[in-house]
Amino acid sequence: MNLYAIFRARFPADLDNCWLETSHGLYYSWRDLERGSAKIANLFASLNLPAGARIAAQVEKSPEALMLYLATVRAGFVYLPLNTAYRAGEMAYFIENASPSVVVCSPKNFGWIAQTAFARGTSHIFTLDEISPGSNQNRNSGSLLSRAVYFSDTFETVHRHADDLAAILYTSGTTGRSKGAMLTHGNLASNIAVLHDVWHWQKNDVLLHALPLFHIHGLFVAAHGALYNGSKMIFLSKFDSAEVIRHLPRCTVFMGVPTYYVRLLADQSFKRDLCKNMRLFVSGSAPLLADTFAQFAERTGHTILERYGMSETAMLTSNPYEGERKPGTVGPALPGVSVRVVDSDGAACGSGMVGEIQVKGPNVFQGYWQMPDKTAEEFTRDGYFNTGDVGFFDDDGYLSIVGRSKDLIITGGYNVYPKEIESLIDELPGVMESAVIGIPHPDFGEAVVAIVVARSGAILVEQDIIHALKNSIANFKVPKRVHVVNELPRNTMGKVQKNLLREQFSA
Repeated sequence: MNLYAIFRARFPADLDNCWLETSHGLYYSWRDLERGSAKIANLFASLNLPAGARIAAQVEKSPEALMLYLATVRAGFVYLPLNTAYRAGEMAYFIENASPSVVVCSPKNFGWIAQTAFARGTSHIFTLDEISPGSNQNRNSGSLLSRAVYFSDTFETVHRHADDLAAILYTSGTTGRSKGAMLTHGNLASNIAVLHDVWHWQKNDVLLHALPLFHIHGLFVAAHGALYNGSKMIFLSKFDSAEVIRHLPRCTVFMGVPTYYVRLLADQSFKRDLCKNMRLFVSGSAPLLADTFAQFAERTGHTILERYGMSETAMLTSNPYEGERKPGTVGPALPGVSVRVVDSDGAACGSGMVGEIQVKGPNVFQGYWQMPDKTAEEFTRDGYFNTGDVGFFDDDGYLSIVGRSKDLIITGGYNVYPKEIESLIDELPGVMESAVIGIPHPDFGEAVVAIVVARSGAILVEQDIIHALKNSIANFKVPKRVHVVNELPRNTMGKVQKNLLREQFSA
């Protein structure tokens, strides 16, 4: 098998149909994808790369960037997408850890990335499009697309087994160094086939793609979904509410992080009639506030479908396409995926009981790159992966995520789950959102602290919030302090960076 071959078998019969349209009105056909990826794959094949070679890419989102990924998989190599926000020190770590044979970057970063990569043994450094000054005479560098144009536009896709690596995704690294999650052709193929069925992809679907391509959400859920269904994509270089609103009437599927939905709701031109052709709105990568869920349904008539996944596993659970989509939950386990919640002794938790979330299935990764001890540590004896997330099932089998186990607060010997407190704070008048953390305390070990963002025009008073919470929860759960800030720090996928908050407020 080869993931590209699976997609290729599902392309439309007429390859001249539009595969991808950019926000600037450029059109790429399915034939363009087939020929373009063949040229890049032929270029890679000419480099005499070792079997299983990693091809790292830190490039801006573009149709060519997506072709680069597909060409890598098609040629039988391993794709390594890297966040465009990474700087020199971070890139040095990834290049040293993954030892890629090829690095592809944007022209503006060529100088320092080339210096870093060549010094660590990478044999070929390319920019994706433009030729970097002074680099085009070096056979080991230059413009990838300029070189690829001279190669054949046909390529026989390389056979790969289901357990051969297709990609390595580095985790966000909020604690310690990032870990490279090894995903196989079988992992990714099984997951997208399941999502195709449970989300009821249809023949005439059009995906509005506004997510980044270096993350599992934008690449392995959104783009894969359209490729597997043979669907056209309208491809935005980044999320922009005005651009989303402009293209939405021609689309049927949209996937985003909660921040996207908040920004759409803040735009007064975002109205129900724009969504009349829409079939599905999906949210993930960070928790969706119940208030956002409700506002979106009222404004558009559509209920957002929230799901749960991670870099190591792709998607694990999903609220149903048909049936109740419950706010604050991520739905039941996907078909073929086993999800369980266990206590500290490994015993199964009953309905409503909070515990560690563990998962098993064909979508679960092979392990962490170059970290066999860490891999062994994260799997149970019966083959379940410890997600590091904490949650509970309700009576209907819907999973709710309480938080990360590393975010668990132990104060005075009692366990406090931040999500419980955050949900209560978010319901208070004038509160837009909140984050609850634990900071060192001489008496309690950790003290519960809340960081709160006010709605526009609202004035929040610390003691008022504390007093309101004392009427709702046990005293040990009530924050000792409440700090009001303008915004919460987030990573590129919208997740609140609690490690930064702990650093900021620990004093």
